[in-house]
Amino acid sequence: MLRGSRVSFTRLLQFARTSTELLTRILQRVLWPSVDLLIRLWLARIFLMSGMLKLTPWQGALELAAHEYAMRRFGPAAASSVIVSIEVLGSLLLAAGFATRYAAVFLLSLSLVVQWAGRPVGGQLLWVALFGWYAVVGAGPLSIDGLLRRGLRQSALPGVSRLLALSEWIRVKGRPVYVSALRIWAAVSLLAAGLREILPNLHAAASLDVWFPLDVAKRLPPAAALVIGGILLSGLGTRYVAAAMILAIVGDTMMDPRMTDAIYVLMIFIFLTLYGGGVASADHLFDRWLSQFDPEPNRRDPDRLKGLPRVVIVGAGFAGIRCASALRYAKATVTLIDRTNFHLFQPLLYQVATAGLSPGDIATPIRPLFRDDYGIRVLLGSVTGIDPAREVVRVGDREIGYDYLVLATGATHSYFGKGSWESHAPGLKRVEDAIDIRRKLLIAFEQAEATADVAQRASLLTFLIVGGGPTGVELAGAIAELARFGMDKDFRTFDPADARVLLVQSAPRLLPTFPESLSTVAQRSLEKLGVQVFLKSRVEDIDGHGVIVNGERISASTVLWAAGVTASPAAQWLGVESDSAGRIRVGADLSVAGMPNVFAIGDTASSNGWRGKPVPGLAPAARQGGSYVAKLIRAKLDGRPPPSAFRYRHLGSLATIGRKAAVADFGFVRLWGEPAWWLWGVVHVGFLVGTRNRLATLVNWFWAYLTFGAGIRLITGRDSAHSAPVATPE
Repeated sequence: MLRGSRVSFTRLLQFARTSTELLTRILQRVLWPSVDLLIRLWLARIFLMSGMLKLTPWQGALELAAHEYAMRRFGPAAASSVIVSIEVLGSLLLAAGFATRYAAVFLLSLSLVVQWAGRPVGGQLLWVALFGWYAVVGAGPLSIDGLLRRGLRQSALPGVSRLLALSEWIRVKGRPVYVSALRIWAAVSLLAAGLREILPNLHAAASLDVWFPLDVAKRLPPAAALVIGGILLSGLGTRYVAAAMILAIVGDTMMDPRMTDAIYVLMIFIFLTLYGGGVASADHLFDRWLSQFDPEPNRRDPDRLKGLPRVVIVGAGFAGIRCASALRYAKATVTLIDRTNFHLFQPLLYQVATAGLSPGDIATPIRPLFRDDYGIRVLLGSVTGIDPAREVVRVGDREIGYDYLVLATGATHSYFGKGSWESHAPGLKRVEDAIDIRRKLLIAFEQAEATADVAQRASLLTFLIVGGGPTGVELAGAIAELARFGMDKDFRTFDPADARVLLVQSAPRLLPTFPESLSTVAQRSLEKLGVQVFLKSRVEDIDGHGVIVNGERISASTVLWAAGVTASPAAQWLGVESDSAGRIRVGADLSVAGMPNVFAIGDTASSNGWRGKPVPGLAPAARQGGSYVAKLIRAKLDGRPPPSAFRYRHLGSLATIGRKAAVADFGFVRLWGEPAWWLWGVVHVGFLVGTRNRLATLVNWFWAYLTFGAGIRLITGRDSAHSAPVATPE
């Protein structure tokens, strides 16, 4: 009986340990990059302001160097230059996360000099502790160091690889030691402050002001300082104590905003919450004792995953990626299948098609997204069918079994039964589509330069877009700007601004899903750019020479399709009912009728989860659907009650027209013009996957915006060599 109780207690401790480690890992991955960036920016702001203030009255900097700093042997001018350089350059490097360790060492040294030479200040010691952290650990993922570290390690730059190897060794070996030192330092500060308040005649701690922030620690009640200091000194339950201190500090700061040093104490307890008590702690000894009962498993061992429920996700778009990410810590194996090896940010495809961005700016390889998640397998292949009875997915000649199946296969172009139009009017859903359209656009201009036939040139310079939804509006605006601004001095036999851009819409207005007032704004903005808008116009035929609209032929060498989409054949694979667009009709929990373990999300699903109305085919809707299904699957795996029915939360609709106009509808707020354009840019950059993609897109956009550059004007593709123009005689 006693033995069984001991085993149960040990298992309970193991569960608590595993849960704490899992939660900590999630916080380190999700929250730490942003928190690390905020801490660096906060510290950099203080020292940058100090340096700039010293620069303004330089005489004041000389006085400080002569009387306040321990650098009198260098002379006031030299000392002032060193101090200001460290404060300005060091803070800028720290904020950017570039050479972070070296910047932190200089700022740490300066803080120590000021602490020893001048009047001891507790807040200054907190800076020392924070700079010591960055000197040992370095910057997090959201930094230039984080972006360049791996490439520099494998570079041919002399000595760099060894230097980075040394830095990595210091980080791995030094962080647990520094965390222990930080915890003990905080504990002694609390104990000394508490004893000083209880025993006012005790003068033994008077000299500790130089080394410990006693003026900050004494803000706690003496009894609380002694208790918390004692627990921290032992290193038992460090994460829980630090988390409780964070809550207490936040609460006290809300009641008394004058606690200016509280932010630095908060930062230190964040370190302890995320990284524990370090090597010299009771927590470390306790973990070592527990590990003998449950040794750390090999995460790469395939046997560890045997017998776990199998989740198969088809499609790595917004919905599929979000679902897989939300399942990374689930008690299951996840297989993510896609016909490409990258995740594509479709809302910016038109920028690639109009030579504004490179495909690499809006596409992110899938495998690196799940590099550290050994329970998630990424499989390249095209699904050819599904057998619901046997619960297998067919990928070519292979069969992959599943316990839960998530279909996020997206949509493709719909030509409303006119399949022959596709070869003459390409749509925009894939990277290949965007590159083909870019080639067609650029070759049209090149051929117009090479021909002397006026009618042929007019046809080449006529660009017609079918469909007045967001994609059609954005394409029309981008093509008009490319012609008017991007190529204004590039050709000699014609003016690119003479190009005609036509937008044909069958509905009575553009952007039918937007309020009518914003549709009017969008039309006016397009017309300002020179776009001709045809409303209530029906396309009757499309061939290699142009389009027939309302019985009238329009000669156009470039016709683009943005009029409609149809879902993938997922409904046919399952043999279930679909709507007119081919989407699977799903229930309130996004499951397929009669198949409680099969779910459809994103453009694959037809759901009425928007207050009884159909959920729109937008990226936020796909992401919300992916998160919901992952939450539901996790609940089933854990034996918990499932979440309530899926409800789509509309975050707004956005569409851009050119370089300074856009429309935004958030229901209660409507924006247009320049404010909407800036909001559109921020939202789209924020939705991109991967820091590199965000930075690259931001830099490319900003450069093109200021210089009227045309971006990536490369004619590439399968038949680009055969499409080269041949000059005709004058």
